[in-house]
Formats: sequence, structure tokens, C-alpha cells
Amino acid sequence: MKRDDTVVRPLLDLRHIGKRFELAGGRTVHALADVNLQVDRHETLGLVGESGCGKSTLARVAMRLVPVSEGQVVFDGDDITTQPRRALAARRARMQMVFQDPFASLNPRLTIGRALEEPLIVQQRGNATERRERVIAMLGRVGLRADVAERHPHEFSGGQRQRIAIARALMLEPELLVCDEAVSALDVSVRAQVLNLLLELRASFGLAMLFISHDLAVVRHMADKVAVMYLGRVVEFADRESLWRQPRHPYTQALMAAAPTPGARVGGAAKAVPPTLAGDVPSALAPPSGCHFHTRCPRATERCRTEAPALRAVDGAHGVACHFA
Repeated sequence: MKRDDTVVRPLLDLRHIGKRFELAGGRTVHALADVNLQVDRHETLGLVGESGCGKSTLARVAMRLVPVSEGQVVFDGDDITTQPRRALAARRARMQMVFQDPFASLNPRLTIGRALEEPLIVQQRGNATERRERVIAMLGRVGLRADVAERHPHEFSGGQRQRIAIARALMLEPELLVCDEAVSALDVSVRAQVLNLLLELRASFGLAMLFISHDLAVVRHMADKVAVMYLGRVVEFADRESLWRQPRHPYTQALMAAAPTPGARVGGAAKAVPPTLAGDVPSALAPPSGCHFHTRCPRATERCRTEAPALRAVDGAHGVACHFA
């Protein structure tokens, strides 16, 4: 049978991902349930939702930092779900992660130069001189001087440390960069600088990105496509412009209604918006039956309480998990 070379496979393909954490006393945290997402080459997929919805767990599953309970993690066509450590080590050179807290992700005992050199040493890339040159060049790419290499993490601001963490993630020239709330701990002005740096690096390195945030404005700035998560499930998926033009899931609508609107008038006539979210995200120890969102949804019916909606296409590639979308 002749191979079809016109089919372009995604760089990262998460298939029916489920993740449970077993706790003492026989309790179970249902962190993820039947998540299907794809990240194409040179594309940024934004993942958004409230705290506790499973975003960070999905990032760690995608990176194989935690094992899945069900489903498959496929990278560039290869199933890496159960690959042994040795085989996975080579694969990880092509997929790197930037964490929320740059100080916690940097070893305080290592100089910055040594921290950036370490991935090259682990992957046996270059000699000492070549590695040093690579460190200095990468510091320059993220807007830092060469003398930074001789200093330690505690000597830098949060924004500088995140630039260092980004530089370390790019030392091996990965194809996929997973950013887990990478700017949420930064001041607003510094956040904008780091976001624009990521956009610049994405273009120059040809990166694909899984960009995770609870901030809708940040996701809109960064992403080509967006997935909205609620309590371990994807409830809406669309390209960025389609999602902002016409959000279809009540949860997405409520998130957008709650987000600050640039240029909004104070004290003037207000535009009608959907009701904002009431209550808290239910516990993943005992997720609601049916649609997980029904306990907070103003449109919920008896069907929502008993029947979980499937994620289905409602307008081309726009997918929604709602009975009434």
C-alpha cells in the first residue's frame, strides 16, 4: 500500500487521556477524563480554565513527568506512553517545559551558566568550549548579558529568572515547549516582556507550544487555537478568533464575562453580559454526575445532571461539550 505523504501528523497527540491519583483511605482524585488534544508543528495551543481544572496535570502527563491512567501520549507519531526511561531521555531533548515558579525550578547551588550547560552535558552535546559558547549565545537570545552566567538564581528578579528558565528550556533546541502558567507569578509589565519574548523565540526557533494559563487575555495574545478545561474535561475547543467571536459553552461565556474588558467605561452604560460564575469548582474527589458544570450552570436541566455531553463539532472545527450548544 502506497504511503500518503500529504497527511501531516500532529507533533503532540493526546488521546483519551485519563489520570487518577489514589489517596490514603481509598479516596481517588479524578484529575483528567477522556482528554483529546493535538498540537501541530509551529502552532501554539492555549489551555485555559480555573485553578484546579487539571491544566498542570495535563502538562505533566504530556511531558511524561507523571504516568497516565488511561489513554496515549503520542509525540511525532511515536507512542511514548510507556516508553522506558532510557528511550524517553532522548525524546525529552525535543520537548521541554517552563514552570510557573522559576526560582523553584532552578537549582540555587548552581551558577546560571552551569544550570544552562547541564542539559547539554546530559545529552552529551559538544565539548566544554562549545557548551560555554552556547550558554552565552542563549543568554543573549533572552536579553541577558554574558556575566549572568557567573551568578546564582537568588541574585535575579522574577522576570530575569523566568528568562533564564526559558533559556535553559531552549538549550537543546526543542520542537515543543510546554509553558505551565509561565508568567502568572510576574508583575504586569514584566509579564508583557516575557510573553513577547516567547512569541519572538517561537518564530525564530520554529517552536510548537502548549501554553497553559488561567488568564484569557494572555491566552488570546499567545495562542492560535484554544481549549477550555473544566474539572478534568475539555468543554470547548476552537481557533482563537472563532472562540472570542462566538463562545458556545456556558463556562467559556462566563469566563469571558468575568475577564476585564480593555477600554470599559466606569459609571457609564454597561453592555449586557452573561452571568458570571457562582460558587466554586467541585472537588475532583467527587465530581458531579452528568455534565460536571451543571452545578454552576444557569441553563442546566435534568438531562445535564444525568448525561455527560460529548465534545462534538458544532461549526467546522469548533467543538463544544454541551447538550444545548
